[in-house]
Amino acid sequence: MPLRRVLVANRGEIARRVIRACHDEGLEAVAVYSEADAGAPFLDGADAAMLIGPGPAAQSYLDVDAVLRAARESGADAVHPGYGFLSENPRFAAAVEASGLTWVGPPGDVIEAMGNKVTARIAVAEAGVPVAPGTDGPLPEDADPVSAAATIGYPVMVKAAAGGGGIGMQKVDSPEQLAAAVQTARQRAQAAFGDGEVFLERFLDGPRHVEFQVMCDQDGGSIQLGERECSVQRRHQKVIEETPSCALTPELRQRMAAAALLVARTIGYVNAGTVEFLVDANRDFYFLEMNTRLQVEHPITEMCTGLDLVRMQLRIAAGQPLGVAQREVRSSGHAIEMRVYAEDPYRMFPSPGTITAYREPSGEGVRVDGWVRQGTTVSHLYDPLIAKLVVHAASRDAAIERALQALDGYTIEGLKTNLPLHRHVLRSDAFRGGDYTTQILQEIGSPPKPAAV
Repeated sequence: MPLRRVLVANRGEIARRVIRACHDEGLEAVAVYSEADAGAPFLDGADAAMLIGPGPAAQSYLDVDAVLRAARESGADAVHPGYGFLSENPRFAAAVEASGLTWVGPPGDVIEAMGNKVTARIAVAEAGVPVAPGTDGPLPEDADPVSAAATIGYPVMVKAAAGGGGIGMQKVDSPEQLAAAVQTARQRAQAAFGDGEVFLERFLDGPRHVEFQVMCDQDGGSIQLGERECSVQRRHQKVIEETPSCALTPELRQRMAAAALLVARTIGYVNAGTVEFLVDANRDFYFLEMNTRLQVEHPITEMCTGLDLVRMQLRIAAGQPLGVAQREVRSSGHAIEMRVYAEDPYRMFPSPGTITAYREPSGEGVRVDGWVRQGTTVSHLYDPLIAKLVVHAASRDAAIERALQALDGYTIEGLKTNLPLHRHVLRSDAFRGGDYTTQILQEIGSPPKPAAV
């Protein structure tokens, strides 16, 4: 079905990114905004903007009825969810389609199946994709977790079946700690996701977090666009991503790419998705989860392949074929993405406020996906992401140097940002050497504080 006008059910930099892709495809774009985002810069490029509610996300960006009402009233014929908010909500996907609108994403039943880590583990394991040793299903409320963990071995991870972001996740080192950890994980998962289901999985000490981008059309065509290394994390949240990964040999890359495509084909995937793996010290890999949406870090894949993933999403949703065969996918050079947050770089807590001076870096191989300008207020109501600073160069060493130069060319005043943390990571021996794990931030510590004047 041809598309004409797309409602972007999101805010900030991803709303601006999708609006740009819509215009590049010759489509109109409708933005939505809360009262707290009235006049926000991400609205500037939209063909129309619809108010959907008060500042709190639950009363605006997470309000399915309000978003659908905006789509109908604006004359949109499709909805792109971006990432976060309602992007992985199967009920929202189904409601969009039930309203006669085109959903720019995978089918709701696929979102639901992969959104539960237990059912996802079972599905991919049955297809022959490696999963870390763990319980075969959810841990029953009346089950003895110590008995269940006996065949897995310690340390063991207690994980929430629903949601993400590390919520409900706990490492347990001994049987004596397990029962309390399971109870706490259930309570946190129930509060965060409305689902207290948990399972057990073997703890992998110091793994790499590597994900593969897949794209699938409605006719069964599928391709993978290479991997992204996402091991620079704090509190299970990604901070810096790069591609290609230093951890993968050509043979391992080929096996992981094949596994990612197998996951997508097994579940009947459509549109853009990311299959995430953990890679241990022995270079064995295990399925972690599948993100059934566009990823925050998609620009580094675009920089290396030259493909526009959001435009591909729109074409797939309109029923068009992928337009590129696997043999035609080429990746060149090295790309790094740094998530620029309004955040205290030493305590790593959000630091909302009003930007009093703002200047973005530019130049060859530098891309900034942002949404703010001087005078913009970064609200405490939403994720404090200001922008994504992305660089590309012929080699990894050159990309690191370009990233440092770009960081030095970035000016953000009026609030705290994590720019010092990015400099600290990029200058560290651990990152420069390439042999780092998800523990890198704990190992290198906080960035040095500037000397008092």
